[in-house]
Amino acid sequence: MEVKEYVKLRKEELRQEVLAMPHTPKLIIIQANDNPASDAYIRGKLKDSAEIGFVGVLDKRDPSISEEELLKVVKQYNEDPSVDGLIVQLPLPKHISEEAIKMAIDPKKDVDGFHPLGDFIPCTPKGIVNYLSHEGFEFTGKNAVVVGRSNIVGKPMAKLLLAKNCNVTQLHSKTSREDMEFYIAHADLIVVAVGRLALIDKSFKYKPDAYVVDVGMNRGDDGKLHGDCEPGLPVALQTPVPGGVGLLTRLALMENLLEATKK
Repeated sequence: MEVKEYVKLRKEELRQEVLAMPHTPKLIIIQANDNPASDAYIRGKLKDSAEIGFVGVLDKRDPSISEEELLKVVKQYNEDPSVDGLIVQLPLPKHISEEAIKMAIDPKKDVDGFHPLGDFIPCTPKGIVNYLSHEGFEFTGKNAVVVGRSNIVGKPMAKLLLAKNCNVTQLHSKTSREDMEFYIAHADLIVVAVGRLALIDKSFKYKPDAYVVDVGMNRGDDGKLHGDCEPGLPVALQTPVPGGVGLLTRLALMENLLEATKK
């Protein structure tokens, strides 16, 4: 099933769940940047919230806000019983510590899944694993290669695949081409999250039944969005860019919000 179809199906299931709930889940998004990509992500999150029947609220602050002030805003929402989920849109201005803000969010409301004491799985890995499960991918004993080691995708992705009993290899910018070729040729699942246009292309050998998940978002010379993988790789499944992992990430955020509300 195409990612778009799967997301549509899941959103309808969530909508039905919300209709039966006594309390409407409420999501607060704090934004303290002037970033066009962030604006687009937030529009998508608010659109999803409205479609499912959640209350989605954007609290936009001036990027000149001090760290102390932003921490006060976070505290206010932490203490508000009507708020079920709270996220602070990244990136933050340079004078504000992302780590300090992440740690300040109540773990019970951290629907992004970044707080180390939280119960929620980070949205991108969660969305990917749920989609692959729906598509019938059997994780146990499979060789999974994660290309990238960021704190938002690469590391939590590898951790989640280990929890699903995969044999996980993590590659990165310092991995040699020779090693990359070896691990990709033996991989049942390849998740690429580096931010380099067409890093993984048809010059590599693949298992014909491999699954490739492209997390990359790169603006090409043509002005369009492209992934980290060349389209049309000779594999069983490859997620598109755009219309792939971005949608799965937003869906996982909505799933985490519903979970937070139930708790």
